[in-house]
Amino acid sequence: MPLLPFEAIQAYRTHTYRTAPGLRLKDRDEAVEFVNQRGFALFWPIKGIEYPSLWTAVAGDRPVADEHDDPGHITWEWKDALLGSRQWYYAKVLRKKSTMIAMPVVPYFYALTENYGAPEEDYLTLYEQGRLTQEAKWIYEALIEHGPLDTIALRKAARLTSKDSDSRFNKALSDLQADFKILPIAVTDAGAWHYAFAYDITARHYPEIIDQTRFITERQAQVKLSELYFRSVGAARLGDLGKMFGWPTDQARGAIEALVQSNTLCRGVEVENHPGEWIALAELFTS
Repeated sequence: MPLLPFEAIQAYRTHTYRTAPGLRLKDRDEAVEFVNQRGFALFWPIKGIEYPSLWTAVAGDRPVADEHDDPGHITWEWKDALLGSRQWYYAKVLRKKSTMIAMPVVPYFYALTENYGAPEEDYLTLYEQGRLTQEAKWIYEALIEHGPLDTIALRKAARLTSKDSDSRFNKALSDLQADFKILPIAVTDAGAWHYAFAYDITARHYPEIIDQTRFITERQAQVKLSELYFRSVGAARLGDLGKMFGWPTDQARGAIEALVQSNTLCRGVEVENHPGEWIALAELFTS
C-alpha cells in the first residue's frame, strides 16, 4: 500500500486553498480567478467538509469572524457584486450551502440534477412523484408567473408570508437552489433590513445551460467533478467524496475507478496517523 505523509497533503493544500504566504486573494478579480482554477469553491468553510473556501483564501485558516468589520468579510461585497453575472455561478449547492462554481463547470453540476430540459414541466413531474414540496412548487410557480422577485415579494406571491412558514420557505429556497432550479441574481433594497436577494429560474437566467448539458452523461459529470475535487484537496477517502456531493457509495467509487484508470488518482493509499484507505492524486507521489 503506497504511503503518503499527511504533511505532504497539507503542503499541497496550502497552494490550492491559497493559504500559503503571498497567495491570499486581494481583490474581486483574484477571487474569480481562484474559483476558475478550482472549478468550484465554498463561500465559507463547512464543518466536517474539507475543501477550499473563499473565506479561507482571503482570511486564512481561521474561523469565520462574527465581527462584521473583519477584513475577511470583503468576500460578502465580492459575492453580492457578482450575483447573476457570468463571472461565476453562486447559489446554495454543495451540502445546500453557499457555493461558487466556475461557469464552464456549471453544466456538469446541472447534468446531475433532475432537470430534463423542460423547466416549465419538470417540476410538476417531481411534485406529482412526491419529490418536490408544496412550498417549493409555489415558489417556482411564482417565479414562472412573475419573473425575478425579491425575497419579500416572492413570499407574498408564493402565499408563504406567515411567521410559521419561515422554516418551510427557507428550506424550499435551499432545495430549489441545490437542484439548480432557482438562484439569487441580485441584492435588492427590499425589507426591513434593506437587503434581500432577488431570485430567478436558473434555466431562464442562463438559457444556454440546457444545451450545454444535453450530451453530458451522469458518469461523465461525476468523473469531472471528482477530478476537480481531488485536484483541490490532494487526497481523501471514499466517504469524503460521497459526503461532499451527496452521492451513494457505488457512484463515488465508480468515479474514482475511472480516474484511477486514467492514472489521475492512486487508490489504496495509507496516510500516516490517519486511519482508513485513502485515494490521492498520482502526482503527489512524483512531486
